[in-house]
Amino acid sequence: QVQLVESGGGLVQAGDSLRLSCRASGGTFNTYTMGWFRQAPGKEREFVASIAYTSTTNYADSVKGRLTIARDNARYTVYLEMFSLKPEDTAFYYCAADYLGTGSASESNYKYWGQGTQVTVSS
Repeated sequence: QVQLVESGGGLVQAGDSLRLSCRASGGTFNTYTMGWFRQAPGKEREFVASIAYTSTTNYADSVKGRLTIARDNARYTVYLEMFSLKPEDTAFYYCAADYLGTGSASESNYKYWGQGTQVTVSS
C-alpha cells in the first residue's frame, strides 16, 4: 500500500512560481511512475504531467514549457515546478502512483492517489 501526501499549494498571483511536492511511503518509490493531475472547479480531473520510474517525462500540451516534473528517489518525493502561473491553473492538484507504469495520461492507470493540494492563482 502506497501513501501519498501532497504539499506546497497556496494562493499566488499570476506570473508567480510555485513548487508542489508529493512524498510517498509504503512502497519502493523507484518502481513507481508518478503523475500529477488537477481538477478545477466545475471541471473533470485532468492530466498534468508524469515521470516514469525510468525518469521519462510526459506533459499535457496545455502546460508544456511552464511546468516541470522531477523526482528524487532518495527522498521518495516527486515535484511539480510551476512557472508563469495563470488564473486558469487554479485547481486542486493531485499526486498519483502507478507501479512500473508507462507515464500514461489516463488516471485509470494510477492505483494510488493523494488527498490533493489547492493552488489558487489570482489575476
